[in-house]
Amino acid sequence: MNCLLDPAAAPAITDREFALFRELIHAKTGIALKDSKRALVSSRLLRRLRELGLESFTAYHRYLETRDPAGEELRRMINCMTTNKTSFFREAEHFAILAGHLRAGLHAGRTSFRLWSAACSTGEEPYSMAITALEVLHAAPGLELRILASDIDTDVLARAEEGIYALDSLAELDGQRKRRYFLRGHGAWQGLAQVKPGVRGLVEFRRINLIDKSWPVQAKFDAIFCRNVAIYFDREAQQRVFERLVARLAGDGLLFVGHSETLYWMSGLLASSGHSVYRAQEGT
Repeated sequence: MNCLLDPAAAPAITDREFALFRELIHAKTGIALKDSKRALVSSRLLRRLRELGLESFTAYHRYLETRDPAGEELRRMINCMTTNKTSFFREAEHFAILAGHLRAGLHAGRTSFRLWSAACSTGEEPYSMAITALEVLHAAPGLELRILASDIDTDVLARAEEGIYALDSLAELDGQRKRRYFLRGHGAWQGLAQVKPGVRGLVEFRRINLIDKSWPVQAKFDAIFCRNVAIYFDREAQQRVFERLVARLAGDGLLFVGHSETLYWMSGLLASSGHSVYRAQEGT
């Protein structure tokens, strides 16, 4: 029996190994892991050790350095380490603010809107953005609506693009939204629902690492959701990421962050609109 399949025989991560992976994860993702995350790192990386038949974390680190030229295993490791907690219309007031912002643009004569979900996880956030936009803009003919949804985790991006969810995850949605925007599964798909093609077609999913030196994004966005991401970055990485996000806001664009996040220390660049929503300072 492979000892790694026996939890009692699983190798313990040493101080040196934890330091190696903490440095690697920070360099590749910007995630700053505290000492208290040692058990989490160990348990998640053990999945990859088991999959590859490796006997130590040192051997796995060496594998990443010498046997992964295309970076496929590095992507799998990153997927293991990222946290993906989300739900439809999470932090509901943000979607009410987004609706008001889109409505104001519509009344001002706007004919195109671009939105970005910059840490989209399994897709609930960008689809909630799409539904919000459809409900505001549906009566205006000839409008262009495009939504970019990105994440560092390729596994969750694949699930998001499919748009298939357990019915339990739709429990907070009212019946009208369920009927209008979701297809209920039958037979082998019992207990599941899929986002309708008219909604899925508005969203483009792409892998983007927010700490990469360049992003494959040139457009200006009317709203950017980057929620519950900065809490995993150190201050230097936060500064870089949010400066670049602000540069991609349209003139009156809104930046949405998580309720546990605050950007008061970027007051020279951002002005708070309340409810964890920010606008670029005039002239930035």
